[in-house]
Amino acid sequence: MFPPADIARIHDTALNLLADPGVRLEHGEIIRLMLAAGATPGHGANVVRISREMIAERLATAPPRVRLASLDGGVVEIGAGTAPLFWTGAALNWIEPGGRCREIASADLAAWARLIDALGSVHGVVGTAMSDVPPRGRDFVGLRVMAENCRKHLRALSFTAEGAEAMREMARVLAGGAALRDRPVLSMGFTAHGPLRWTNLALDIYLRSAGDRIPVTVNGEPVAGASGPITLAGSAAVGHAEILAGIVVNQVIEPGRPCIHNLGFAHILDMRTASAVTAGPETCLLAGLGAALARHCNLPSLSWIGSDAMVPDEQASAETMMGAIAHAQAGVNVVWGVGSLESEKSISPVKAVMDDEIVGMVRRLLRGAPAGEEELAEQVVREAGIAGEFLGSDHTMARFRSEFYEPRLLCRVRRDAWEQAGGRTLSAVARERTEAILSAERRPLLEAAVSAELARIEKHYLSRL
Repeated sequence: MFPPADIARIHDTALNLLADPGVRLEHGEIIRLMLAAGATPGHGANVVRISREMIAERLATAPPRVRLASLDGGVVEIGAGTAPLFWTGAALNWIEPGGRCREIASADLAAWARLIDALGSVHGVVGTAMSDVPPRGRDFVGLRVMAENCRKHLRALSFTAEGAEAMREMARVLAGGAALRDRPVLSMGFTAHGPLRWTNLALDIYLRSAGDRIPVTVNGEPVAGASGPITLAGSAAVGHAEILAGIVVNQVIEPGRPCIHNLGFAHILDMRTASAVTAGPETCLLAGLGAALARHCNLPSLSWIGSDAMVPDEQASAETMMGAIAHAQAGVNVVWGVGSLESEKSISPVKAVMDDEIVGMVRRLLRGAPAGEEELAEQVVREAGIAGEFLGSDHTMARFRSEFYEPRLLCRVRRDAWEQAGGRTLSAVARERTEAILSAERRPLLEAAVSAELARIEKHYLSRL
């Protein structure tokens, strides 16, 4: 979709921007480290210029593949050519199964994490805001809530630098005695507030979470027509420049720290409503550009699929399906957004269940149709013979579950059977499954000693707020 020459030109433009005018780094210690590492002062306060040579040198220390661990003991590796992982998205609001919108509370995050733990096509849970937790404690309290309710990879939000330190302590406990660099159950990250600007908070979080090789997403989030040029290539160049600057900073702080290139949070601005659009074809193109630019730099990539719908309806399904296919086929390694609605402001448990089905279909699509000897089944055809059948074949029995995607929610029955079952829509079926998962008996996922230690760390850092 994207000619290599175009990707090279976008990358070259980003390098030009970092060389002149440079990037604003609003953190005195980071500026000192960057200048000592070879950056040069730019015009204006806190502005530094980063040469092509310095960028190339620091990109060479960033791992081309990143390992992500889950609390259930699993470890996956992401990088060029790996199958995409799908995570949830962050949000402010909770859409109840009946459709009412309200602020997220800590009990909602716990229910959300339990739900995600039960969805087989979703690989990680992302933190959210919580209205009943002090803002400066929402990151580490959220990590504790997620860890107690979900065995998958934990991608925490970051609200303060102190919170980053608290989460690093918690992650060491959750790693179960292993070094975090060997069992990275937690990943973190932050977004540039562009154009060409990294805030003190973002840089302080990167600085104070360093030392354990915790994977970080380095996010550029230009809004085309607002914080980036109206053209997609122009916004991609600005976002890529911000990401490269963030990766260089991370490699200066902690050489070898796993960094995930994320242009996939980029949006466009709807010129009629002044709203950020998260589910248009243009956002899919920006995510694809981000994946291609990440591969150009030998880095893994991340993006966010979303929906601009308010409830889990037909619009939400159409936008999520388009985004999931487009991002996955573009080679994005991690795709956020399972359950996202309202331009990423809200999450819905019913939509998460619907999205789990979409993700399962998309991942089957990506597996394709291999044509090896076993798949071609020439001998099986000979055994069946002319006008034979394959339903009773051992080959069919051995392969049908792995060859065909088996949906949990989609209708695949005759009309009379569908009508006799109540004629339910997809959203109704998803709502029933959501309620069944959340009403099931809850059992502790963590050992009592681990939960107690997380609570101790949480109490300690809350007392310092």
